[in-house]
Amino acid sequence: MPRRDYYEALGVARNASDAEIKKAYRRLAMKYHPDRNPGDKEAEERFKEIKEAYEVLSDPQKRAAYDQFGHAGVDPAAAAGGGGFGGRGPSFSDIFGDIFGDIFGEGGGGRSYRGADLRYNLEIDLEEAVRGTTVRIRVPTLAACEVCGGSGAAPGTRPVTCRTCGGHGQVRMQQGFFSIQQTCPHCRGAGVLIERPCPACRGRGRVQRSKTLSVKVPPGVDTGDRIRLAGEGEAGEQGGPPGDLYVHIRVREHPIFRRDGNDLYCEVPVNIVTAALGGELEIPTLDGRVVLRIPPETQTGKLFRLRGKGVRPVRGGPPGDLLCRVVVETPVNLTPRQRELLEELGRTMSGSGGRHNPRESSWLDGVKRFFEAITGGR
Repeated sequence: MPRRDYYEALGVARNASDAEIKKAYRRLAMKYHPDRNPGDKEAEERFKEIKEAYEVLSDPQKRAAYDQFGHAGVDPAAAAGGGGFGGRGPSFSDIFGDIFGDIFGEGGGGRSYRGADLRYNLEIDLEEAVRGTTVRIRVPTLAACEVCGGSGAAPGTRPVTCRTCGGHGQVRMQQGFFSIQQTCPHCRGAGVLIERPCPACRGRGRVQRSKTLSVKVPPGVDTGDRIRLAGEGEAGEQGGPPGDLYVHIRVREHPIFRRDGNDLYCEVPVNIVTAALGGELEIPTLDGRVVLRIPPETQTGKLFRLRGKGVRPVRGGPPGDLLCRVVVETPVNLTPRQRELLEELGRTMSGSGGRHNPRESSWLDGVKRFFEAITGGR
């Protein structure tokens, strides 16, 4: 069966531009691709025909040879950028890659790349984390060159399409029945070449700069949370979109409070008189001072819960609590009179059978039973 004319296979005129040929190929390839027509032999053969035509007509040298000598002027097995005509052809990812390359690239057909995401570590105080704050930060980044507009070409010039890969950034090497795709060695995957580099960025299209940003920290954030600033990362290459900036939060240790989720914890030292007889203490909170009533006979480790005095969650909801742990403090630096009073107190408590210090009495009884058990009652 005679082979079909390549221009007729793609449905374009013989004087069609490269862009018209590429557009026709993408449209037909999407329609007849085997992945979209499973089991349809006719569609598979049509796709092979379309692919063969495009591989020849998209190459300027092969197209010129075909225009002059027809099918005899081209050798399918040596088609540069080809990959042969007998396989299933490029995957959908190849086709979509061409499409998105045109969307984000320059008019010359170059490939664009999204800029890298950046990370910034931000330390804030607990009060700022609970109430929220606005912080100005300075971030070093790669920004688009203002002289060339990010193209990398000198003012008044533009990057030109790479003739080796036709702007695809990749070439296919045919080895028998196998096709190997690799980065174009001429443009190094960019798809374009810069003949006259921009003097400001030396053809890179980006320059090192620092920018100052205002970061709004919402109330309730905690260590490990991050804030995303869309589009504030590095500038993209070849006109690609910028990356994002991620601000990672770390809350400094507080001298009084310790945070656990939405709750706050603090230790409250209490002297033995207040612990024994009861009393009132002023307790600090992040909203101000409150009075905590200490009942008589309070022991070390006792927890007092102040509801609603913790942290309000960053995603909304009721605030946590403040839990105050009592630590009974033993007096130090006693005067002779104070020592005398304590000794007198001790004498009045001795012989009470543990009525005044039940935990001590219970512990001593347990120690006694332990020794009796290991000695066999001897």
